[in-house]
Amino acid sequence: MRFDDWFNPQKQCYDPPMKQIENVLTDKGSKYAVSGGAAQTRADVADFIKQLKRKKKFARATHNTWAVIFADGEQVKNDDGESGAGALILQMLERAELRDHIIVVTRWYGGVHLGGDRFRHVKTSVQAYLGEA
Repeated sequence: MRFDDWFNPQKQCYDPPMKQIENVLTDKGSKYAVSGGAAQTRADVADFIKQLKRKKKFARATHNTWAVIFADGEQVKNDDGESGAGALILQMLERAELRDHIIVVTRWYGGVHLGGDRFRHVKTSVQAYLGEA
């Protein structure tokens, strides 16, 4: 199946299959999930994030950090307030040699700052996703 086959004319957007792992881990009240799917352009990324946030649970999340490396080598990331998380996702995408695929790590803040542990949790979330991909 080609990416263009996922265009949904009723919604006027792409509706690619989305893989999602909820409840990857919980620490001090913060909860993590990870999602991912095909994304070949910046417009595809915007459509993917829009599709993810159609679920109210994800729209209300504290952070939806993401990264993607396109086939031409362009790297795009968004920390969504979780400083440095997008760069970590990019590093993991590079190591996995995964192109044209977005990975989003979602965090619901639990009221206690996690400090450096938040990076370990982002890494664990991405590893869980890559392990099932």
